[in-house]
Amino acid sequence: MFNAKSLISTVAVMFLLASPAFAVDTAVTYSSGLLVLLFVGFCALIIVAQLVPAVLVLFGMTKAAAQSSRKTAAAKN
Repeated sequence: MFNAKSLISTVAVMFLLASPAFAVDTAVTYSSGLLVLLFVGFCALIIVAQLVPAVLVLFGMTKAAAQSSRKTAAAKN
């Protein structure tokens, strides 16, 4: 029984010590060039350019709905 316990402990320690070997080297994770970065930035610019008018329209619709609600509430009183 002692040999099995010792063997399991040894294997567990070996797996714990070997785990950093499977890690990714962070020094080489970003290897894309400047053109890829510019392309991603351009895509982000397109998304933001479409998002700004959508938010403005949403605020306008909310404001119009609030004014319409006030007019109907005032007409009922």
